[in-house]
Amino acid sequence: MHTDTSKKVYFHTFGCQMNVYDTGKMRAQLAADGFVETEAPEEADLVLLNTCSIREKAVDKMLSNLGEHRRRKREGQKVTIGIAGCVAQERGEELMARFPDVDLVFGPDGVPVVSDLVAAAMKGERVIDTDFLDLDNYPFVDQVDPSVHGVSSFVTIQKGCDNKCTFCIVPSTRGVEVSRPAEAIVQETRDLVERGVKDIVLIGQNVNSYGLKQSGCPTFAQLLYLVADVPGVERIRYTTSHPRDMGDDVVQAYRDLPQLTSHLHLPVQSGSNKILRRMKRYYTREHFLEVVAKLKDARPDLVLTTDIIVGFADESEEDFEQTMTLLDEVGFVGSFSFKYSPRPGTPALKMAWSVPAEVASERLTRYQTRQRELSLAWHRSLEGQQVDILIEGPSRHDEGVICGRTSTHVMVNVPGDLALVGQTVRAKVTRGFTHSTRGELV
Repeated sequence: MHTDTSKKVYFHTFGCQMNVYDTGKMRAQLAADGFVETEAPEEADLVLLNTCSIREKAVDKMLSNLGEHRRRKREGQKVTIGIAGCVAQERGEELMARFPDVDLVFGPDGVPVVSDLVAAAMKGERVIDTDFLDLDNYPFVDQVDPSVHGVSSFVTIQKGCDNKCTFCIVPSTRGVEVSRPAEAIVQETRDLVERGVKDIVLIGQNVNSYGLKQSGCPTFAQLLYLVADVPGVERIRYTTSHPRDMGDDVVQAYRDLPQLTSHLHLPVQSGSNKILRRMKRYYTREHFLEVVAKLKDARPDLVLTTDIIVGFADESEEDFEQTMTLLDEVGFVGSFSFKYSPRPGTPALKMAWSVPAEVASERLTRYQTRQRELSLAWHRSLEGQQVDILIEGPSRHDEGVICGRTSTHVMVNVPGDLALVGQTVRAKVTRGFTHSTRGELV
């Protein structure tokens, strides 16, 4: 009888696109070491939780999930438990002291050396690695995530962040900014296209500053042209973008490159200049609106989504109203919006504080209500129009229905065959909802 001797690994990823991508890079390296991924944690020889510390809720979810794995270990299951990512970077020593049954703790800079860390932990060592790697020769992982088989895929272009936004913990958890060599980005894009990927999403903490620190490195705008030159790339998106660093050369790329989608996520955080100053965002509301105007001049059908924090520091009712008027003035079609969550080790903790939690909650509700109205109006405005959609896969809810996105990132659900996945087809939008639309193939 054949016995499966392969080691099994279970991943649980919390947080942002960078974490999803980092998990894929760990998956690639561990697959080369003979690990097989499992969706069943009770089968796993190795459990890796890739964590996020951007908000306390994400930390609480991780700790709850960790409890399940620790319980199985206490009940006698032989399993190596690892905590990776930003919480590990921020609280490594504390996690090791608090949870004696956790075997391995490492920050984002441990991803390129995950094979060595896991090997040591599975031999019985307790391993902690929260050192930042050498910036002059940063070992970006070039292996492609073996689980990539869809239409869209992330490609990292940098690590870390040099901005010092007062609310943000990223600079202390991911370190200073380093740009990945352009040839490696282009090669990974080629490898992904060979696997059927059509939609490339370039990711970094501040993509607009790509290449500015390294001599001989192309700028972000030049990188967009290089990626667009890869045969088979139909769409290019990117995140996250900083309004301060959005240059005219990137604006020009929206005129020149049909592959650049007509959707941009541009985090503004607040509509109040006073709050933007306190956040150390280094732009004003007026500058943000100028950037938006230039982008829409270059690409008239461009739609924007954004990030918003309400209740930050001493945000007054007037400050909040300025965020509400900015929402209407720009006409954001979607937002990630949150109540401010104090993060340890950030400058904001030392600021004067005057927004009661219930006031922040009420403001968030008002903001999200208005955003839902705008999102619904935007999707309803498409009713009756014919649009080109790139089919991504089956609907999670309806049998016989497939999903595709427009260049403006609108989801259109249409009755259709899975053989169309990866193809760009014409559809007529018949009904608009808050987060998506329904249509029929033309």
